[in-house]
Amino acid sequence: MSGKTKSKAKFVSRHRAPVGAPPGTLVHDERASPTGIRLTVISNDHVEEVADASLAAIEKAMKSGKRLWVDVTGLADLELLSAIGALFSIEELALEDIANTNQRPKVDTYEKHALIVVHMFDGKSVDSKEQFAILFDGRHVVTFQERPGDCLEPVRKRLRQPAGRIRTRGAAYFVYAILDTILDAYFPMLETIGDELEDLEDKITKDPHPRDVGRLHQLKRELLVVKRALWPAREMLSAMSREELGLIPSEVGYFLRDTYDHAIQLIDIVETYRELATGLLDLYLSSVSTKMNEVMKVLTIISTIFIPLSFLAGIWGMNFTPDSSWNMPELRWRYGYPVALTIMVLIAVGLLYLFRRKRWL
Repeated sequence: MSGKTKSKAKFVSRHRAPVGAPPGTLVHDERASPTGIRLTVISNDHVEEVADASLAAIEKAMKSGKRLWVDVTGLADLELLSAIGALFSIEELALEDIANTNQRPKVDTYEKHALIVVHMFDGKSVDSKEQFAILFDGRHVVTFQERPGDCLEPVRKRLRQPAGRIRTRGAAYFVYAILDTILDAYFPMLETIGDELEDLEDKITKDPHPRDVGRLHQLKRELLVVKRALWPAREMLSAMSREELGLIPSEVGYFLRDTYDHAIQLIDIVETYRELATGLLDLYLSSVSTKMNEVMKVLTIISTIFIPLSFLAGIWGMNFTPDSSWNMPELRWRYGYPVALTIMVLIAVGLLYLFRRKRWL
């Protein structure tokens, strides 16, 4: 592990609009990545990908009547975001939710489009969490992510396949494919956490160390971050699958309910791992307490053995004159010293035998 201290993930983002700001206010974030646009033009028999696309290229592609996937990476350029919003008639409130990355997973419906907000991970680390927004209408899908790098490469590969049904199923199916891929990326990340919890269980059982407690608290914090991303995502998926909202056609709703089941499964895994982490913390405290009790037992036995020996040594160590018959006449015995040592050894052995008989050893 590097000497650098890993920064903790913030539960509450400090990037927000000023108090009293009017609705639709976009707030610049100094930590935001530079804004780039990746354009994918989709037709039944052809897919064209354009990296670093311009607004003019997007507007031209819209006039062709083909379906578009506009993937916006980085939210630093607020003017460009506003221009994209104007191009796709994005509501001001929706654009504010996209630019201000402190939203909980949700789905909002507007007159011409719908907005979905989820939290995305790269499938490896909880520290990779970022807000991912999906805005779609009947033909086009516009996605916004905080920084380059995502878990959506499987979706791009499916688009490039000539026989892929993702080309022909429409925007709603494409949104389902994105959501399903984002949730699937949770599984390998949670598997990594589970493997580390199993390793910590072996370490704590054999040789508990204070650093294990620190790592357990860190894992519990990471699981809490995942939980805060999953619980509202489950509600969002449930709302999308309801027919009364009219967001998803019924033929796509079947697939979306499968993604909902994945969310439930992920929540169960997170809760199981959180309980395991809490149990491991209790196991650590119990192991340390047991180890301390063993040490104290040994020290207590040693002290108990030396109490009568110290008593005898104290008695025979008093400097009274041996001339009187009342003042320890054994000090003048020829074999007084070896007799005293023999008595002390017999007392020690007798105490050890007594402790073993009582199963204190």
